[in-house]
Amino acid sequence: MTKIPLSVLELATVVEGGNHRTAISNTVKIAQYVESIGYQRIWMAEHHNMEYIASSATSILIGHVAGKTKNIRVGSGGIMLPNHSPLVIAEQFGTLETIYPGRIDLGLGRAPGSDQVTAMALRRNQETAHSFPRDVRQLQTYFSDDNADAKVRAFPGEGLDIPLWILGSSTDSAYLAAEMGLPYAFASHFAPAQFRAAIQIYRSNFKPSTALQRPYVMACVNVIGADTDDEANFLLSSLLNLFVGIITNTRKPLRPAGSFPESYNIPEVKNAVNNMLSCTFYGSKETLKKSLSQFIAETEIDELMVASHIFGMDAKLKSFSILNEALNVD
Repeated sequence: MTKIPLSVLELATVVEGGNHRTAISNTVKIAQYVESIGYQRIWMAEHHNMEYIASSATSILIGHVAGKTKNIRVGSGGIMLPNHSPLVIAEQFGTLETIYPGRIDLGLGRAPGSDQVTAMALRRNQETAHSFPRDVRQLQTYFSDDNADAKVRAFPGEGLDIPLWILGSSTDSAYLAAEMGLPYAFASHFAPAQFRAAIQIYRSNFKPSTALQRPYVMACVNVIGADTDDEANFLLSSLLNLFVGIITNTRKPLRPAGSFPESYNIPEVKNAVNNMLSCTFYGSKETLKKSLSQFIAETEIDELMVASHIFGMDAKLKSFSILNEALNVD
């Protein structure tokens, strides 16, 4: 199998016994470690009004992580553009690219990254979610040299080469990414149901652009690697707890492996969790090599991004290393 670029999605999740400060510190440690073993990029996701996620001020966190690393690309997975003025995002990411040239990615999503009440508290007006395609084009304009004669310009930002990505968790975004000729990143780590349909739509409708000549698909999946299949299965319980919390709206810090909430035994909850797990891969190096090689071959993705909700930092870093050995080390 051809080696595939590996990347990380990190939510700066608070673990049991930790706090926001330790979550941010752990994100830096993860970035430094995966950089040292050759990962392509680390992205952080914008979430709001979530007590146990520390990535709400995504641009600031990207700058912090980029400043603590040397070569790895750092970006957003993503910036939820309906929450922001395109001009402000152009200025923020223009500033990041100016400080850390050639290392900044701007992944863009149309969801609020929060509940609807919080979305109303964040948004400029109620219609911004519907203007996502227009806002993406406005961002491109702000970054373009062609905007030099406009009345409103982005500094820093104008003339900088900052890769834009369209993020998706359904088929809607696939059409936009294809129409604009932009790379496409799909959130199959929590919304896998429409993944294969979406990437088919994207590839079938792709129009080459100055940014990209051929389709480029990155899939984000959950990966838990360990020395043995049994150990990986044990570590998986932390992710199951996290998903149960999302489904039942009883979010808690990431818990140590080994226990399950009583609500997991409710058939509807268990079924919903299992559906979310359909793009989750766990096991030893040999098991991951087999399962992920099949997944990559079937979907023909260009890059694999992984979310690894593992409680202990040592086990989490080891999982990233095992994944790298499974796919990219001869």
